[in-house]
This record gives sequence, C-alpha cells and structure tokens, in this order.
Amino acid sequence: MRNNFVRWIVLGLLTAVLSGCGYNEFQAKDEATKAAWGEVVNQYQRRADLIPNLVNTVKGYASHERETLEAVTAARARATSIQVTPEVLNNPAAFQKFQQAQGELSSALSRLMAVSEKYPDLKADTSFRDLQSQLEGTENRITVARKRYIDTVQDYNVLARRFPTNLTAMMFGYQVKPSFTVENEKAISTAPTVDFGSKK
Repeated sequence: MRNNFVRWIVLGLLTAVLSGCGYNEFQAKDEATKAAWGEVVNQYQRRADLIPNLVNTVKGYASHERETLEAVTAARARATSIQVTPEVLNNPAAFQKFQQAQGELSSALSRLMAVSEKYPDLKADTSFRDLQSQLEGTENRITVARKRYIDTVQDYNVLARRFPTNLTAMMFGYQVKPSFTVENEKAISTAPTVDFGSKK
C-alpha cells in the first residue's frame, strides 16, 4: 500500500515537472508542424496533378516546343519521386532536396507559361484558361501553406531554443526544424531586365 502511495507521488511530481518544462508544449507544437507540412505537401500534390493536363493542352497547340514540355514533365517526375514524410522535417538534407525539386518544377512551369504567350489560339482555349486559373489558385494556396508552415516552425524552434525548454528539447531529442528558404537570394535581389524590343 505504501509503495503504491509513493509511486503515485513520484508519478505526480514527474508529471508536474514534465508539464512545467514544456514537454507537453513540444508535443503540441511538433504535431502542429506536421499538420502544417501536410498542407504544404497537399498543395504541391494538387499542382502536380494539374500538370499533365496542362502539358497536353499546350502540346495540342505548340507541339514543337518539345524542350519546354519535356522540362516540365521531367521536373514533375523529380518532384513527385521524393518520398515526403514527417521525418523530412527533421532531416535538413532531405528537406533541401524536396525544396529544390519543387523550385525546379516552379521554374519549368514559368517557362511553360511564357511559351503560351506566343500562341494566341492557346491563350484563347477554354481548357487552357481553366487550367491556368487552377494553377494560379494552387500557387496562391502553396504560398499560404508555406507561410503557415514557416510560422509554425518558427514557433516550434523558439520553444526548442528558449531556456528552460531548451533543456527539455535536449533531453528528449527535439531538434530545431528547417524552414523554407529562398533558393537564390542574390538573383531575387537584382531587378530583372525587361526588354520590349522585337526579336528578328
């Protein structure tokens, strides 16, 4: 009887210590980052699902733009081949690889949309306009989902670095999580060159 009483006292004290040191908060914030990440992946998948229809529509009008069409298809294949699991959040190298693949796909899609400007019939096609609108909406959703993920990771990382919860993080192995970064800061800090001259 006395052993049970002591056991309950120790368990109660341990629970109080763990809740006071941020353990439960780590659990909640870790789950929040996984949920936010899930939404990012969901939106990237939505974009990947739109691409085959978009490529086929463009191919119908601009089949000789083979290099651009193949680049989009290859970039989509690379982006969807990466296994995206919550563990990616704790692996900066895997996270960087995923981010790079998605960046390459965004770049290839930008080139595809630029190609479409050359073809008035394509731009007038209802299917193309619908797909373009869906793609734009998806890109906006990706931006929102990434922002939520960045905010959630920041909240988690502050907890992991702040005293005394950083001691809990060390004790239970809660590592700082990587966040999205801009691939090429130098390129985006330089104003683009705009040339309205006609090509001959």
